[in-house]
Amino acid sequence: MDVGDDGHMTGLEAGGGVTAWRQIADALREEIGRAYAPGARLPTESVLAQRFGVNRHTVRRALLALAEAGLVRASRGSGTFVEEPRLPYAIGPRTRFSEIVSAHGRVAEGRLLGAEETKASAHVARSLGIAEGSPVLALRTVRHADSVPISCGESWLPLPRFSGFDALIEAGRTLSAAFETFGVGDYRRALTRVTARTALPSEAELLELAPGRIVLVVDSINVDRDGVPVQTTAAQFCADRVEFVMEAEGTS
Repeated sequence: MDVGDDGHMTGLEAGGGVTAWRQIADALREEIGRAYAPGARLPTESVLAQRFGVNRHTVRRALLALAEAGLVRASRGSGTFVEEPRLPYAIGPRTRFSEIVSAHGRVAEGRLLGAEETKASAHVARSLGIAEGSPVLALRTVRHADSVPISCGESWLPLPRFSGFDALIEAGRTLSAAFETFGVGDYRRALTRVTARTALPSEAELLELAPGRIVLVVDSINVDRDGVPVQTTAAQFCADRVEFVMEAEGTS
């Protein structure tokens, strides 16, 4: 490849046995961290296609390879961005998404995708200490740090104790503020279970992940001051974007 005045490689080598998309992926991989900082947006497919003298399909295949390697993420309607360093995420007796994200200088955001009153499954009932089939409020959410999706998932709260909880979340309240409205001034993590698997297609879309990427599945139970379960959650975290730090009792 030739090198342009801006330090970016241009053109492709013919007859070397390396496919065009792989040459483009290798060139962009070399530039990530040097010319493109974490969080930076890469040039558009059309600009890259012109730069390397190929069609957009070839560029798209190269970008997919970088996404599959966890180096970039594609945000629909916004472009392709360099992945940022993993966010240290402390899991301990007091685990708060907004506080964890803010402590690292990033802006925490949450979005309620849906809510419904339903009947507790056997698993949810055991986690909340209620009878199977008891009414619960199910919430589906996605959470971001600086507009980058970090986790998505579903949580369940017992009814009628938390009737209307979803309206507070929809209005922009944090989880802690919403609980405080219901008289739960503090809540603590009673259990955390972490496993890993390939992201489901729906999760990959929400989290802006390439197919085949890994998510860390976090099942948890939160309790109030009296030790009564107030919430159980099944969340999926981008393995490329977080690193869990397990805190001992008394350190949080």
